Amino acid sequence: MDYTYKTKMVCAQTISFHIEGNVITGIKFLGGCDGNLKAISKLVDGWTVEQIEEKLTGNTCGRKPTSCADQLAKAVRAAYEESQRS
Repeated sequence: MDYTYKTKMVCAQTISFHIEGNVITGIKFLGGCDGNLKAISKLVDGWTVEQIEEKLTGNTCGRKPTSCADQLAKAVRAAYEESQRS
């Protein structure tokens, strides 16, 4: 399933990816710190929802209570839960 997540309180506007079972691939951020987000996308490609949550949940950016990485963790969890309802 292809999924797009609208981010909150970060520079990236959306995060798009593919989820099959609990495995995430093809992550793309719209906006944000291009080089860093491309690197994160490559590093976690093929990881499970749980692996992404374990490593990225709670990461912050400056004074913000979240970050693009933290938003990715939220996005993959939301996609997984939606896929389980289908």
